[in-house]
Amino acid sequence: MKDYQCNLLHTLSTAHSSSGTPFPLSQFTSFHHLSSPHAAYLLSLSTISEPHTYAQVVKYPSWQEGMDKEIEALQNNNTWILTELPLDKKLVGCKWIYKIKRKSDGSNERFKARLVAKGYTQLEGVDYNETFSLVVKLTSVWLVLALAATKHWHLHQLDVNNVFLHGDLIEDVYMKVPPGFTTANYELVCKFQKSLYGLKQANRQWNAKLTAALISLGLHQSSSDYSLFVKNQNSHISILLVYVDDVVLTGNHLEEINYVKSFLDQQFRIKDLGELKFFLGLEVARSKSGIVLSQRKYALELITDVGLLGCKPILVPMYLIPNFMLQLVFSYPIHQVIEDLLAG
Repeated sequence: MKDYQCNLLHTLSTAHSSSGTPFPLSQFTSFHHLSSPHAAYLLSLSTISEPHTYAQVVKYPSWQEGMDKEIEALQNNNTWILTELPLDKKLVGCKWIYKIKRKSDGSNERFKARLVAKGYTQLEGVDYNETFSLVVKLTSVWLVLALAATKHWHLHQLDVNNVFLHGDLIEDVYMKVPPGFTTANYELVCKFQKSLYGLKQANRQWNAKLTAALISLGLHQSSSDYSLFVKNQNSHISILLVYVDDVVLTGNHLEEINYVKSFLDQQFRIKDLGELKFFLGLEVARSKSGIVLSQRKYALELITDVGLLGCKPILVPMYLIPNFMLQLVFSYPIHQVIEDLLAG
């Protein structure tokens, strides 16, 4: 692993130098303080990039397979029917989003292609009425991770397959035929029977189904963070954090955690991603002494987007952090969340 790491950094450094970059990032990064498995995981995050357009992936079988599976899942779920567009209706566009799903050891699990509707073209009162997005507050994530570290709880991550396909759609919404999906009649369009990613009302429909399922299982929905669910029964504590289709599951009893996994799999078909490694841009490294969080990949993506990856690094004193950021953290009702966790 050390040889591979050095060769990789040397390759990156040579590539940057040949391109004229005066301060290549590889000269300021080091993985020597990390364990070999975690270093391998971080290297896999950095070396493989995700495509952004259909034209970039159309020639690659792995991504084509991912798109075929997505279309098959949509058809099996009766997400839409092909029909002609009524004269008084307008079309909603769509696009493909590509993500690489990784296992806890850093290896690629699958190349995931997700079809997303361009919901920003929908009109309120015509294509949708009410919306809601089920996303966990970052402070809740920090708090739960701190509890898992101090209490030595199990910490797992789940991913719900085709999450928005579980929500029923009430309004009449029509979408263009997605790229890569052929029809005998080019004038036909897709009329939704169920919700899809990107639609304004999709989050709300999925939230209703998931919340009802978790409450039926005996979990309590926190009043201070609706994406936090807690079950405290017979000294067995289970906590769920939900960010759309990503779920973090922790608790002090492994059998109870496995029971929750089995229930969610029966209801929504989930993928068990194993121990928590990456969530909301947070890289999670765990050892016997505790948990370390890092946003290295997220920070590098932000720097790359603004074209400053080759700039000279500089140290920033802690006191220069804006006060409003600290106020934002401490204004969160942490005491209320702790009461919810203890009450269950």
